[in-house]
Amino acid sequence: MFRQYLCEICGHIYDEALGAPQDGIAPGTRWEDVTDSWVCPDCGVTKSDFVLCES
Repeated sequence: MFRQYLCEICGHIYDEALGAPQDGIAPGTRWEDVTDSWVCPDCGVTKSDFVLCES
């Protein structure tokens, strides 16, 4: 099961099922496999500002 992570600053959602192809992150990439240098494409904050969305 894929998870989603919410940027607490701007509301952007990183969906593991979709990845972030525009940033070179393939669909199906787990959050823990996203490099720590990745930043939110909408507001520029780091992974530390994302939280797991509760389903």
